[in-house]
Amino acid sequence: MATADRTRTFMKDVKRVIIKVGTAVVTRGDDGRLAVGRLGCLCEQVKELNVLGYEVILVTSGAVGVGKQRLKYRKLVNSSFADLQKPQMELDGKACAAVGQSGLMALYDMLFTQLDVSSSQLLVTDSDFENPNFRERLCETVESLLDLKVVPIFNENDAISTRKAPYEDSSGIFWDNDSLAGLLAIELKADLLVLLSDVDGLYSGPPSEPGSKIIHTYIKDKHYSGITFGDKSRVGRGGMTAKVKAAFVASNSGTPVVITSGFASQSIVRVLQGEKIGTLFHKDASLWEPSKDVSAREMAVAARECSRRLQNLSSDERKKILLDIADALEQNEDLIRTENEADVSAAQDAGYQKSLVDRLTLKPEKIASLAKSIRTLANMEDPINQILKRTEVAEDLVLEKTSCPLGVLLIVFESRPDALVQIASLAVRSGNGLLLKGGKEAMRSNTVLHKVITGAIPDNVGQKLIGLVTSRDEIADLLKLDDVIDLVIPRGSNKLVSQIKASTKIPVLGHADGICHVYIDKSADMNMAKRIVMDAKTDYPAACNAMETLLVHKDLIKAPGLDDILLSLKTEGVAIYGGPVAHEVLCIPKADSFHHEYSSMACTIEFVDDVQSAINHIHRYGSAHTDCIITTDDKVAETFLRQVDSAAVFHNASTRFSDGARFGLGAEVGISTGRIHARGPVGVEGLLTTRWIMRGSGQVVNGDKNVAYTHKNLPLQ
Repeated sequence: MATADRTRTFMKDVKRVIIKVGTAVVTRGDDGRLAVGRLGCLCEQVKELNVLGYEVILVTSGAVGVGKQRLKYRKLVNSSFADLQKPQMELDGKACAAVGQSGLMALYDMLFTQLDVSSSQLLVTDSDFENPNFRERLCETVESLLDLKVVPIFNENDAISTRKAPYEDSSGIFWDNDSLAGLLAIELKADLLVLLSDVDGLYSGPPSEPGSKIIHTYIKDKHYSGITFGDKSRVGRGGMTAKVKAAFVASNSGTPVVITSGFASQSIVRVLQGEKIGTLFHKDASLWEPSKDVSAREMAVAARECSRRLQNLSSDERKKILLDIADALEQNEDLIRTENEADVSAAQDAGYQKSLVDRLTLKPEKIASLAKSIRTLANMEDPINQILKRTEVAEDLVLEKTSCPLGVLLIVFESRPDALVQIASLAVRSGNGLLLKGGKEAMRSNTVLHKVITGAIPDNVGQKLIGLVTSRDEIADLLKLDDVIDLVIPRGSNKLVSQIKASTKIPVLGHADGICHVYIDKSADMNMAKRIVMDAKTDYPAACNAMETLLVHKDLIKAPGLDDILLSLKTEGVAIYGGPVAHEVLCIPKADSFHHEYSSMACTIEFVDDVQSAINHIHRYGSAHTDCIITTDDKVAETFLRQVDSAAVFHNASTRFSDGARFGLGAEVGISTGRIHARGPVGVEGLLTTRWIMRGSGQVVNGDKNVAYTHKNLPLQ
């Protein structure tokens, strides 16, 4: 399983799984009625697991809650006005259970029937388990049902429980449906027990408290004394305390347990796929805990502390760090190349796409180019603590707007190890702490580059300024740290960027697609057009600034220059696909979609009526990255430059110029197609924010009685 966490690899051997559904999951929070939609999603997951060959057993709560809701309504209907004025007695839990059980099971039966799944009801009491014969018969019955692909649904028969108040009493062999699920996991020899809750798992404290963090793997010696439980569940008898007790008992008896959210989409399926969600209880968990593991939060906090020390250095000292990094890269070029070649070879053997392998490869001249860009960055004006504006607010009261680092950056990137070098150098120049997560295909390259770069950082700053995240599972934890990490920059596929945007509250800067257009106007110099088109497509087809769509004015359909361009593209090995018009006119394969990033030796061509049609096409199908017009008509060019709403818009220049180094930014952390807070190639300036510094001489507001505001602009010092 490609997405499996190392602590969840045992999931591949799971066949029999018990799923416990709590009252908080079964019912709605606002009125206590059955949560039909949520139960429907649960039943769909059970259906999916059935099809995949899993043996699924449900333990459900909710009968008492459902019965209470129904009996309250019935009591209200049958009460006189005088009755309603009297103190209302609490409803009997046994009666609630008797009334609610039939309604709960009817809903399960209806939902499973719609999915062509058979279900069965098994009501038990704690006293039943005192009888060894009962336990034996129970196991035989469940085995028969599972052989027939029937889903057994267990619930405690609270209506005839020997406890006086089953809704409150916590005595007996089991005392709620959490402990019943744990008992059944042992009796029925389940491979996994999943306890569904109304939160994501077990937290170090009440989930609503800011300092609480989820515990992905419970280790008693490490976590028991440090956990603070909040209030019990809003409904039912349990709560997280009951779930932890049941999980501890079952896991110690050999059945792994995961507590996870019953509200999250596909949570059960994701657990069985080995994803690191929820909290795992396993008897061997203590053996998996590395003694010197650093948590995601600790990495982020360490990066912030180091960044503050970096900011306290002089401009010359920060410059020297960059120059030392450039020297270290050149001195270790052979080692870096060796590790990179190993990554490239492994990627080729694994059958990765050529575009990914191209991005992964550090070409012979790349190290020298990277070192040169770092030195260029080092020699640029120091961006930190620059005074951007000075204002005299009042006499002897001066306000300064200054530049400062954002804080801690998290960069997630795929394939390109050179991105690590560019981003790290920009972080040092801008005074930011940095956490880096590269793709597994570049693991060796990223590891050696990180070691070389951090080795050049002095001890008075600390090598933890730049952290390298090595586990995919840590990303989920990092994306939750909106109180420590200030900006996330994903560099990679559309899927990667979209997943990150959907998974975090931290601001995200980047672009999901690089669908760049070149438009050849009717007045274009066709020789120039050929040079630009060939460069934009073939110079580095895997780059996000490579041309993906060629738009051509309709008057050029029969122009010899266009034939020459198309022939040159085909000669270079570029596959050409046509839009609806070009497909018919040029007799070429039809493009599946205009909104497509090839990232390879392929492109789409389409004919348009005029410059306005080209602009409309770009706005409809483009990604607001980089777009270009080729024309000798300045008026048409200005129309294009002013109206195309992209991060970079060019006239008579290749889209490949859309790059931080080529823009003179020294390097770039990525290209942003958003509008906040940076756009286009993002260099040092995009990693800065501002703060206000006021210098006074004892002034106070005091209702503005004695303040004469001048608000006069002052020269920068």
